[in-house]
Amino acid sequence: MPFTKGARALLTVASILAAGSAWAQKYGGTVTVPHIDSPPSPSIQEEATASVVIPFMPIYNNLVLFDQHKPQNTMDTIVGELATGWTWDASQTKLTFTLRQGVQWHDGKPFTSADVKYTWDMVSGLTPGKIRKSPRQAWFANLEKITVNGDFEATFHLKRPQPSFLSLLAAGWSPVYPAHVSSATMRTKPIGTGPFKFVEYRLNETMRMERNPNYWKKGLPYLDAIEYRITTNRATRMLGLVAGKFDMSYPTDVTPALLKDVKAQAPNLQCFMRRTNVTTNLIINRDIPPFDNADIRRALALTLDRKSFNEIINEGEGGIGGAMLPAPDGVWGMSDAMTATLLGYDPDLNKRREEARAIMRKLGYGPENRLKTKVFTRDIPSFRDPALIVTDHMKEIYIDAELEVVDTPIYYNRVFKKDYSIGMNQTGSSLDDPDQNFYENYACGSLRNYTNYCNPELEKAFAEQSVEADVEKRKKMVWEIERKLADDVARPIIFHSVGAACWQPYVKNVTIMVNSIYNGWRWEDVWIEK
Repeated sequence: MPFTKGARALLTVASILAAGSAWAQKYGGTVTVPHIDSPPSPSIQEEATASVVIPFMPIYNNLVLFDQHKPQNTMDTIVGELATGWTWDASQTKLTFTLRQGVQWHDGKPFTSADVKYTWDMVSGLTPGKIRKSPRQAWFANLEKITVNGDFEATFHLKRPQPSFLSLLAAGWSPVYPAHVSSATMRTKPIGTGPFKFVEYRLNETMRMERNPNYWKKGLPYLDAIEYRITTNRATRMLGLVAGKFDMSYPTDVTPALLKDVKAQAPNLQCFMRRTNVTTNLIINRDIPPFDNADIRRALALTLDRKSFNEIINEGEGGIGGAMLPAPDGVWGMSDAMTATLLGYDPDLNKRREEARAIMRKLGYGPENRLKTKVFTRDIPSFRDPALIVTDHMKEIYIDAELEVVDTPIYYNRVFKKDYSIGMNQTGSSLDDPDQNFYENYACGSLRNYTNYCNPELEKAFAEQSVEADVEKRKKMVWEIERKLADDVARPIIFHSVGAACWQPYVKNVTIMVNSIYNGWRWEDVWIEK
């Protein structure tokens, strides 16, 4: 896996090893982690931010999961959890799981195939109204139905072949829910089958999970508890980490600049910098004036100076690319040379901005008649900082933007309702796979399609690339889709983020994923060597 220059220099080799064989595991203790904000709820299936899946993933289990000690998520690293085995039929449209027996929900009820059917009937919208919202419903648009054969076999019936379907089930966003527990309860006191049981969530204070003594993996977990302390100020989080108040940083919190300071003050910290497969992007409400005008959207795309964003935010270590994680870090992203040919990526910034100003003048705007608007964003530094930068870029094309900053629960509620004009957003890809990215973020009607972008012809191309099993052929199809998304100013990608996780040397068996921030937080075999 390629890394940026600065990341490679600071990489601690031990941080990416599955080091269980090197130490004697110990039971007990609580790992304490600072958390960036108050999550909307603990219900992973109903939310859309890493600040939910990271702390609450230990409560749940999936049917299948990416191996927690393989840094790069691929089809080859998928292992069973609540499923002991799976097979495809000859048509590649029926995926049958054999389910694990003897598993109990945290309230003592048995896990069965009814829970599997309930979960994906709910998530896919086959039984609408079961949950308040389903951010990943678009992932499962190809799912026709689920059938069960007794208590320990479930079959997913697809409308067409989809090689990456198993990967969708392996993401941290795909836990199995209990059929006997209401969605309202899952938003306040969630029940899972995972290694840790939910204890409490105090808004603006703390989230705590404690050891599940009846976990189906005998002998696990090692920790007594995991506690996330909500600490909204990044400087306070860094000071707490250096002082030993926290056992680990929030997993994406440490920027390239902060990493130098942290390591200088606490050289024993184990730190790992990587591309996160999270994009910082501009969301534009294309249904309301003035941004319902395609020419204004084009002008916005042309004025973006991605190089300055990357240098200011990431010290030049972030990736410049389209919707897919750029090569060589990503499997499906374009090369730098190809990316430079996309709308808004031409290295000649002056030429691009002059074209943008000409568009705006033609629409009646200029130095004496500037367009007034607001840039809406979330009140955390990774959103706020680039939002400030984009307001300067917009001034170059006669747009004066006021920053509107709101707390996380309000932010996502308004974004889902399309209650904004233009916003600075971050979008994490759970998988390095086009099916997840395209269907979730750009498909007509997807809840996570924050801009209401809809191109039925392009969706046909989504389906065509999804069926294609030949990787090289599929890449070319993906690149054509990328070009069209850029031309349509669907959701301009500013940069692909980098971020480090750091933890105290006594926290053992930590593995940080290199192409997703969402899939590596089961925590069942992490322990404290104290």
